[in-house]
Amino acid sequence: MIRHVLFIQFKPDVLSLDVDIVRILFLGVRNKIEGVLDVEWGENDSPEMKNAGYTHCVFMTFADETVRQKYLPHSVHEELKEIFKPLLQNIIVLDYTVVS
Repeated sequence: MIRHVLFIQFKPDVLSLDVDIVRILFLGVRNKIEGVLDVEWGENDSPEMKNAGYTHCVFMTFADETVRQKYLPHSVHEELKEIFKPLLQNIIVLDYTVVS
């Protein structure tokens, strides 16, 4: 299994409606690409204030490397990026293979 984690900082002028659209698009990925096992969306609510300006997180689980390689160029991912990227101030993408 591979985890694909996005730490998201939206531009200050982004409307909450636009954030909701992005959330819906991300959550829909699991129903559109076989092998995407789960997608979670969350908004920072830590009282520690150590989020460095990142306000949202996407946590995806791919069945394996083949699925990740299918996801990256997939039309669903490309369409999502067209809407998502113009709203971004900054992003961190971190992938890791689950070792148990």
